[in-house]
Order: sequence, then C-alpha cells, then structure tokens
Amino acid sequence: MRSIVLGALALASAVFAQINVPGDVPINPVEPLQHHLAYAGATGMTVSWNTYESISNPTVYYGTDSWDLSSYATGVSVTYPTSSTWSNHVKITGLKPNTQYYYIVSNTNCYNCSELAPYTFTTARVAGDRTPYTVAVAVDLGVMGDMGLSTTSKGAITSNDHTTIQSLARYMDGFDFLWHPGDIAYADYWLKEQIQSYLPTVAIDEGYKVYNKLLNSFYDEMQPITAQKPYMVGPGNHEANCDNGGTTDKVNNITYTVDICMEGQRNFTGFTNHFRMPSAESGGVENFWYSFDHGMVHFVQIDTETDLGNGIVGPDEPYGSEGDFDTIGQDAGPFGTKNQQINWLTKDLASVDRTKTPWIIVSGHRPFYAASHENGRCDECVKAFEPILLKYNVDLVLSGHVHFYERNAPIANGTADPKGLNNPSAPWYIMNGAAGHYDGLDPIETNPDYIRYIQNSTYGWSKLTFHNCTHMTHEFVVSGNGTILDTATLYKDHGCPMSNYTGTNSSAPITDHNGSASLKASAALFAVVFATALMIAL
Repeated sequence: MRSIVLGALALASAVFAQINVPGDVPINPVEPLQHHLAYAGATGMTVSWNTYESISNPTVYYGTDSWDLSSYATGVSVTYPTSSTWSNHVKITGLKPNTQYYYIVSNTNCYNCSELAPYTFTTARVAGDRTPYTVAVAVDLGVMGDMGLSTTSKGAITSNDHTTIQSLARYMDGFDFLWHPGDIAYADYWLKEQIQSYLPTVAIDEGYKVYNKLLNSFYDEMQPITAQKPYMVGPGNHEANCDNGGTTDKVNNITYTVDICMEGQRNFTGFTNHFRMPSAESGGVENFWYSFDHGMVHFVQIDTETDLGNGIVGPDEPYGSEGDFDTIGQDAGPFGTKNQQINWLTKDLASVDRTKTPWIIVSGHRPFYAASHENGRCDECVKAFEPILLKYNVDLVLSGHVHFYERNAPIANGTADPKGLNNPSAPWYIMNGAAGHYDGLDPIETNPDYIRYIQNSTYGWSKLTFHNCTHMTHEFVVSGNGTILDTATLYKDHGCPMSNYTGTNSSAPITDHNGSASLKASAALFAVVFATALMIAL
C-alpha cells in the first residue's frame, strides 16, 4: 500500500508540473523528477533523477530506517546539447545485499520526510541465494496517453484497458526489478506522429523540443515504478536518434534521414546520459552491454544494434540493415574497440559459477528467430552471438523489436531442440515486443516450425519466475486486465545438489504447454505457481 501511495503522489507531482507551468519547467527547476534505479553489484545501487537545472553536488540520503537517513552519497549532474534536463547519478556502495533501504535525493520537497516521502529500494540478492523470485520484462514500451498509445492512436487501446505501465505499477510488489531491453519511450516518433496529424505540426528545426517532451513524458509516467524498482535497460534502435530510422512524408513525397537530428539527438546520446547500468562492475561498456547476478541467476544484456564484431556490421551502424546496407542509416556506434563486445561476452559467460548462478538469461533487443521477414529478424546477430550462447549453455534469450508476442522452442542453428522444454541443450527463445507504443502491434508475416505460441491481438509484458535450480516459468501478462494469456515452464538439469533446492520438489521434468492448458508439472510446483499468482493478484 505504501508503494502505491508514494507512486501516486510522485506521478501527481510530475503531472502538476507539466500542466501548470509554462514551458514545461517546474517552479523549482531543481525539483527531483523521473527517479530511476539500477543495480551496481550485490552491495550497490545507482540512484538517478532528472532536474531542469544542474545540481552542483547531487546527493542521496538513505538508511534502513525511514527515521534515520543520515547516510549519504554524492554523484554527478550531466546533460547534453538540446536536452531540456540534467541527469543526476549517484552510486551508493557498501550496502547490505537483499536489504530494503529508504532514500530521498537533493531538493526533495516534503512536509514530513520521515513518515511519507522516502522512496525505497532493495539491493540485489547475493549470488547463490536460492530463494524463488520474479522479474518483469517489457520491451518496445512507449509513451502512453495523448502523445503516444491511446484510444485514438494508430495502435489504439480501449478506454477500459490498463496500459502496460499501469499494469506494471499495479503488480510491482510482485517482482524484484524491471528489465527493458530496448525501444524506450519512442521519442523518435515525434515526426511520424506529426505527419499523421496525431501531434501538432512544428518546424523540423524545432522538432527537438517535441522529442524532449516525449522523453520526459515517458520518464514521468514510469516514475512510480522506477523510483522503487531497479530499471535495467538495454539499447534498441529507437534510442539511436531522433528520426525513427528514416521517416517518410508520403503526401509531400519527402523522406527524412538522420541528418535532421540535431546534436545531442544522434548516436544514442540521450540513452547514454539518462541511465547508468552496472558496466563498471561487470567489465561492460556504458549501458550497451553488461551483466549482473541476482540470486540464482546471471543476467546478461547484449547490444544487438552495434559492435557485433568479426567484421559484422551492426544494424544501426553506418550501412547496416537499418539503412538497407546501402545508406548511412542510423549512423550509430561503434562504442567499443574491435571485437570488444564479443570478447567480453565470451569471458563473462566463461566466468559464471553455475553452482551459485545455475541460470543464465540473456537479453538483446532484436530477435534471432521470429515470425517476421528479414527486417524483423536479426540474422547478423545469429552469426555474431549464437555460437557463444550455445557453447556456454545459455538457458533463455529474451528479445522484442517485432511488435507481437512469440514463444518459441529452444533453438540451435535454426532447428527446434527435440527435447522441447524438458532439459534442452539449446537456449529457449522468447520474443515479446507487445508492451505497446503509438504504432500498435505488427502483423505476423511467416510461420516457422519452431513457434510454440504466438499472438498479435493484445498488449502485455513478461513475468519470469525462478522457482529453484531446475525450474523457471515464463508468463505473458495481459496489460489490460492482468490475466495470464500464455505460460510455460522450462526444466533444466543444472546438476545442483538437492540440498540447494528451495520451494518445490523438482524431481519431475516440466514440459511445454500454452495459455489455455494447465501446467504440466508436479502438484507441488503447481501449488507454488498458483500461490504466487494469487498473492500478486491480491
């Protein structure tokens, strides 16, 4: 209840600032907005927020007791050309793992901060902790309301439906963190929405203001979630620049390119400034590729847009697939040296201690396999990454980019693993690009034989539950009403001692099933999943 109240207050504050102050600048330009968190190792947390002016010494006050926020850490305030805000980042270190902390940041305006104002965060579970937990995953999530997905937008929702952001906020007490592997806000849709008469027309050289407004609206909408749950992100093509990969005005026969984007709205600049992912802790590069441990899972974020290595041109790089291989395209990256991401991924996966973190989950924005033509699938990603994922027995690969939901079989080299979800050798592939944005959902174009469930009729997000060393469940949550449309459980024999199991008797393998079928699992596992769903619903 406390988290719901704080979230509502935060959102109300953001909305008040937007609708009551000319120019979208609050009365107090250093008032903290758009709080968001990110893990910084098992004993660290990065707290970030935005302001409309620079802060000389951004500070976070924190403690395990809401009445004692005497501990503090300081950080930096950064901005970039054409940005309307400054991003403030403070990394707190030396914390206790899996511990709840209360916090406030510089210039927080509250009457009685000890009783109401502190937000909370909970640090990461230590590697080796086998306690079951759940993670939320949303990909391709854009602005909601009159600047994005609404009842009148191209991909319209009904007035009775919750949006994905509302759904995540409603159920956020049931997951540890939110993972968003790319396509964040869709601010680069400003010109497309203008051409389609959804937004008022502005001159091209004034478009950066609309771009910023879309970004800020999205971050304001996400505040109730991201102020209290770590928000782990990765790069998608819609973070690359302001032009949506080339926008066409068919009426006036004009095709725009990245050249219309002003300094600061190219080359993932907003993405690199707004977030701080744990690349320093994992040897990665900025927000592009990194990894972190959380309990029994090793999570890996890869960059499918650039830096594919071995001479493979990334989709968003000059003359990549986003530019049909013969134009400058997104003109982004690279962000590392030659083969840096591939070498890092190999080293990272080779160093995983499977006795502590038996599960390895990888996310990248673009799907390796999908019911989509070449412009949706990332064939170059398959060439760059798949051999490494197979070599190190990765369990699950998550993606989005194509705007529907597709649960596939475990796949190796384009072929479904004959074992299905019963201890497969290949990674399981799930693509969920159905979180929702202005354009709506995509058509299903092909029907490869590795598909096990597919739908493009409703918006939703993914819920991953790690039961123990051997069983993990994926569920598709319908954003509109919170129901579970599809569920499947993976069984992997990770060779863990039975003494390390928690929560279920896992001697029986779990097989594939769809949303209309019951769980084909042991009675004990069914009870755990049912109880978890019931607690979240309540």
